[in-house]
Amino acid sequence: MSKLFGTDGVRGRAGKKLNAMNAMRLAMAAGIYFRKNSINNKIIVGKDTRRSGYMIENAIVSGLTAVGYDVRQIGPMPTPAIAFLTEDLRCDAGIMISASHNPYYDNGVKFFDAKGDKLNEKAEAEIEKIYYNDELIEENQKEEFRIGRSKRIDDVIGRYIVHIKNSFPKNLTLHGVRVVLDTANGAAYKVAPTIFNELGADVILLNDKPNGSNINLNCGALHPEELGEQVRKLRADIGFAFDGDADRLVVVDENGDVIHGDKLIGALSLYLKENGKLQKNSAVATVMSNQALEDFLNANGIELYRCDVGDKHVLETFAKEGLNFGGEQSGHIILADFAKTGDALVAALAVMADLLTKKEPASKLFNPFELYPQLQKNLSVGKKVPLEEIKGYQELVKKIEKQNIRVLIRYSGTENLLRILLEGKDESILTKMMEEVTALLQSRLNG
Repeated sequence: MSKLFGTDGVRGRAGKKLNAMNAMRLAMAAGIYFRKNSINNKIIVGKDTRRSGYMIENAIVSGLTAVGYDVRQIGPMPTPAIAFLTEDLRCDAGIMISASHNPYYDNGVKFFDAKGDKLNEKAEAEIEKIYYNDELIEENQKEEFRIGRSKRIDDVIGRYIVHIKNSFPKNLTLHGVRVVLDTANGAAYKVAPTIFNELGADVILLNDKPNGSNINLNCGALHPEELGEQVRKLRADIGFAFDGDADRLVVVDENGDVIHGDKLIGALSLYLKENGKLQKNSAVATVMSNQALEDFLNANGIELYRCDVGDKHVLETFAKEGLNFGGEQSGHIILADFAKTGDALVAALAVMADLLTKKEPASKLFNPFELYPQLQKNLSVGKKVPLEEIKGYQELVKKIEKQNIRVLIRYSGTENLLRILLEGKDESILTKMMEEVTALLQSRLNG
């Protein structure tokens, strides 16, 4: 049995790993799982702007109705909107069809429980177990009036917009602020400009015309170069780039320079603490975050908790420690008082609130510390061999750590890649160690 779930739901090539049959069966398995705690017999389904979303959405609706669920289809909406609306509409669960920042030819399925929270690994494992159980799938299919119904609803976008606007301090306004938005031809192409316009900003829009194949294509959070150019050219105060499903944010300052995700987390942590809104004066980041972030936070009386990669692990740490702010350096910024997952729009408004409150240019405000040198490399691998089984691996890691270098080596949860991160204060030593570790792993995994 091949593993279905990765770091963030089920993701793969649309029409291949995630074809219509697999999507329908996955929906059946999910419906059977959610049925155990069903209250309203409704599941909400949203998607981003990929062409394959039509195929997968219809397959998921078929699967859910086949096992007796009523479905509410809301069309293209950001992932965090699904999390919010699942709870707001009192649904048993929410499903988002998106491969996030991946190219248009990939797609994915993310699940949320009745509270709008992403499923934990135990719940995903249960759905996966049902997916491979032919007998259970067969016996749970309904007949006659027990077959579910589906309805498309188009008026929920307003609920989400009001919710997002409520995260922005009412004593502030965006009047007189020029903002460039790059919606990556993705799920935020309607919502983002509406919110910023209603708050009074002078908005310039980039990449807001999705055609099914241009999502994330040389634009958005993964490619903020055009955004930087336009911010400089149009003399904007700031620029925001979203990824395809708008749960990831990249910020560009008034000079067109990208603000590092760790610096963003650091600055926003301080802003929240100063306004008495940072629970326990603590923040959460993943093992990927730079040590300089932790040192900066500690120097300002803020404790940093670290967790595994993935915003669901950030949220699990929130729940365990009673915290409300954190994120990933990649741009998943989570303000748990207003969002159940990474929400690029909530994060962007928090950035604006900080900017307007302190009346400093973005280039100064969001550059509160210098990062320690960090090298990252991705190796393509044919097979994900357990690292502890690779001959010479543990000895080399110990050698690197003795030189005061932080080492993080892990397999991607969504691609056949091995991700290597080395961090320390001497870049020449980092380069040498990266060459050694790359040579070893390349020879062992692809030799």
